[in-house]
Amino acid sequence: MRGRATWTRREFVRGALAVGALGPATPHFDSLSEGVPSPSRRNPYLLVLGHAQDGGLPQTGCYSNRCNRARSESVYVSSLALVVPEARAFYLVDATPDLTRQMDLIDEPGFRERASARHPFDGIFLTHAHMGHYLGLALLGREGLAIRPTACYCSPAMERMLRENAPWSLLVDEGRLFFPRAPMETWHSVDGHFDMRMFAVPHRPEFSDTVGYVFRGPNRSVLFIPDIDSWERWERPIEEVVSEVDVALLDGSFYSASEVPGRRVEDIPHPLIPHTMDRLQETLGSEHEVLFIHLNNSNPALDAGGPQEAEILKRGFGLARQGLRIDL
Repeated sequence: MRGRATWTRREFVRGALAVGALGPATPHFDSLSEGVPSPSRRNPYLLVLGHAQDGGLPQTGCYSNRCNRARSESVYVSSLALVVPEARAFYLVDATPDLTRQMDLIDEPGFRERASARHPFDGIFLTHAHMGHYLGLALLGREGLAIRPTACYCSPAMERMLRENAPWSLLVDEGRLFFPRAPMETWHSVDGHFDMRMFAVPHRPEFSDTVGYVFRGPNRSVLFIPDIDSWERWERPIEEVVSEVDVALLDGSFYSASEVPGRRVEDIPHPLIPHTMDRLQETLGSEHEVLFIHLNNSNPALDAGGPQEAEILKRGFGLARQGLRIDL
């Protein structure tokens, strides 16, 4: 791991637990900013724009207590912004149906002026073609923002899907999206601001394949895998992958297999959070931080201060809640 100048949120939580500072109502990461130095505003950083599964929170047709509470404060669909303050450069990781409101979370000087000039992002990174990860592209098309030409990084299969299917093909035909060559498993410098590596992961390939990313800045590297069917189905051990980065944002869709009654787990396969923690418990340490993202509306870990979140924090893991900044 490269040297860092700040105490991580996970280390802060673990220290607080050790001295009994956190009671049963454990606050979520967003509320732990006091006493934790903010990331440098000069270095690149990742901003979590949402941490819900594709359907968001509240989810359509959901009137549970969790969804009803969220009607006054929505949890947006899993997405990231990658911000380079010195260059006033901005990148989007997955384009969700919540994109309009998620862009409001980016508070860097110059961003809104760029958006008003129809060029909010220098590049867009897409993981795959399930609804929560690319439908937001439609908001950038002719009927919406009508963006100026913007680089779109994705797998060849995802590029083909966008080129060959309306309405996405109109974004390509009108020159609003273009596709830089970025072969899998190869490091690429993105506009000289940070490095990126893209790799395939096993996940339902109805419309395209699925990729994850590692983003590497001057000080830290971040792994992003919001969707995967199973760690066991991947040819790479997740322990090895996590050990190669500073921060890992991993698929946290479900806490328990019993969360979605009336639906087969086989139809919506994801690793359960406790299983992921069991696999990675020995990998954690001062050099590796694991945060869960992409939580389904049924996932009790969404409840700030609830027993599931308390267990996650107690074991040294965390949740990548929207608004979290991760210094690169």
